[in-house]
Amino acid sequence: MNNISTEKSLFNASFLIILMGSLGDVARGLCVATHINKNLPGSKITWLIEPKWVELIDFHPYIDNVIVFNRVWNIFGVVGLYRKLKKEHFDITLDLQRHIKSGFFSFLSRAKRRIGFNRHDSKELNWIFNNERIDCFGEDLPKFLHYLKFLHYLGLPETDTVDFGLSSFDPAPYLPDDIDTIKEPYIAIVIGSSWQSKDWFLEHYVELISNILTSGKYSVVLLGDKSKQGLAKSISNQIHSNSLLNMVNKTSLLELVATLKRASAAVGPDSGPGHLAAAVGTPYVSLFGPTPPNRVAPYGCEHLVIQSSAKCAPCNKKRCADHQEHCMRLITAKEVFAKLDEILL
Repeated sequence: MNNISTEKSLFNASFLIILMGSLGDVARGLCVATHINKNLPGSKITWLIEPKWVELIDFHPYIDNVIVFNRVWNIFGVVGLYRKLKKEHFDITLDLQRHIKSGFFSFLSRAKRRIGFNRHDSKELNWIFNNERIDCFGEDLPKFLHYLKFLHYLGLPETDTVDFGLSSFDPAPYLPDDIDTIKEPYIAIVIGSSWQSKDWFLEHYVELISNILTSGKYSVVLLGDKSKQGLAKSISNQIHSNSLLNMVNKTSLLELVATLKRASAAVGPDSGPGHLAAAVGTPYVSLFGPTPPNRVAPYGCEHLVIQSSAKCAPCNKKRCADHQEHCMRLITAKEVFAKLDEILL
C-alpha cells in the first residue's frame, strides 16, 4: 500500500539499504541516504555493501552503519551475513538491487517492511522475497529517480535537487601525490568500463588527448581499473608528454573521487567513475553506445551525452555480437573535443 503522507513511525525508523552492485549503481543510490536524512533526521541508516565500495559508503555523512558482504555466494557466506544481520534491528529494508541475491538478503534482514521493485521491474524472482513493492515504472525512468521512488512510496516528498552526499567533499586530503607532477588545470579521461561493448578505442583516445594537449590549456589524467593498464600504456607510448599522467590502477576509491573532483572536466564511457564525477559536481562528457542515456546518464550531465548513431544502439549487451563495437567506433574524437570545448570556454 502506498502511503500518502509520512507516518510518525518513520521518524525514528531503522533503515537497511541493500545496494551492492556496480560502482555506478552505488554512486547513484547515495542520494537515497541523503534524502532519508533530510526528511527523517532521527532515523538510522545501514547500508549492505560489497568490500570494494566500503570506502565510499563509509565516507557518506548520513550513513550510520555499514554491513559488508564478502561476495561469497555460498552457505558459508550467507550464514556469515545472516549472523551480522541478526545483530541488528531494522524497521524497513529497501532492496534497491532487484536480483535474487538482494531479495534473499532482504528476507534475512527480518525487517517488518521489506520494500522492493515492482514484479515487472525486478529480475530473477527478486520480488518474492519482499512484502511490499513500489509501482512499475519501466526502463525509461532514470535509475536514480527509480531509487527515489522508494521514498516517495513511504510518503517522503519528491525533490527538485538531488544530493549524493559528496557536495562538500574536500579532495585535498585524498589527492594522489602524483597529481602534483603535472600542471593544473587538467581533464580526467576514464578509459574503459565494466562492459567490453562500452569501451572506446585506442586511436580515438590518442586523437582526443593529442587535441587537448595541443591546445595548451589543460593537462590530462588517465583513470581506469587494472583491466585497462595495457590500453593506458599504449596511449602513453604514443603520446610523449609531461602533461599526460597515467593513474590507471593507481588510486584508491576516495583518491579516484578526489582526482575527479579536482578535474575541470572528465570524459569517458558509461561507467562508475562518470557517476562519481557527477556526484562531486565535475562535468562528465559521457560516450553512449550499447546503453540508453535516458536511463543511466550521469545526473546533471545529461546535456553532455554523446550518443552513437548506430542503428543497433542501444542493445544493452555487454559484448558486441561480432566483437566490433560498431556503435562506439562511430563516436569520433572530434565531436568529443567539441563537446569539451563547449563547457570549458
